[in-house]
Amino acid sequence: MITNFDQVVVKLKEYPVKRIAVAAGSDLMTLQAVAQARDESIARSLLVGDERLIRSTAAQQDINLHEIDIIDIADPVLAARRAVAEVSDGRADIYMKGYIHSDDFLRSVLDKEHGLRTSNILNHVFLLEATHLGRLLFVTDGAMNIKPDLESKARIISNTIALAQLFEIEEPKVAVLSAVEVVNPKIESTLEAAALAKMSDRRQFHGGLVDGPLALDNAINPQAASYKKIPGQVAGHADILVVPDIVTGNSLAKSFVHVSGGTTAGLVFGAQAPVVLPSRSDTMRSKLMGIACAVYVAGANAAKRVKIGKVHF
Repeated sequence: MITNFDQVVVKLKEYPVKRIAVAAGSDLMTLQAVAQARDESIARSLLVGDERLIRSTAAQQDINLHEIDIIDIADPVLAARRAVAEVSDGRADIYMKGYIHSDDFLRSVLDKEHGLRTSNILNHVFLLEATHLGRLLFVTDGAMNIKPDLESKARIISNTIALAQLFEIEEPKVAVLSAVEVVNPKIESTLEAAALAKMSDRRQFHGGLVDGPLALDNAINPQAASYKKIPGQVAGHADILVVPDIVTGNSLAKSFVHVSGGTTAGLVFGAQAPVVLPSRSDTMRSKLMGIACAVYVAGANAAKRVKIGKVHF
């Protein structure tokens, strides 16, 4: 079981170095991250963006662009269109967001002609390096699916179980979050959580245990779960946190960074290739760890051939 990002970097040595295409890769933190990825033999990079700005920023901050390829397209939307085509056409292995709005970036991922969509649902996962818990936490969805319905949540759970298994969690524990841990007919998220938990009881998910509704404290803290007398294997020990909507997920992940000082990595899973989707304001380490996790997922997926399980409806 991989419990932190340093272990991910060590694991990368088992797999080939991958090439990343970065859409609008002109900002300082992205440039520092791709340069560090090159120096640590994590990944090779292609930056698609404003070449004048890229070189100017690199020169001002003494960033060496050696062996980093650049395609000069100043407009971020056009840059994204070209960068995602590099991946879909097989000239790059991983797609990454640079200094571009998430909605414009995701449109390129979902583009019917050159994008990376599949028949499966795509969902965003924040990987939180929760060192105080001694494990990684997978938070979904905080950047892509705005308010998924019950069926979409089931498919998101199936996706994220497969992702967690790549990180050597054999049977991921999935907590479906709400504000309370009891079913309340006035709170829709508790009803959906209870339905998903019953689906898990009936073995409608492959490879994981799902329970809910659970509040955040009793999902990840064994003492909180015990104090509230919540039974089950998931309570207090969740690996995956499924949030009710994008606002909750985005706030949870960003509070982990900006309030507690933690490190996250943002990935989109379920596409034809790994997609790195950080926040534009993320630190260099968060962007670098996003790259590292995407490279690891690409290598581990090829080696282990982990398949996303179907949800039985």
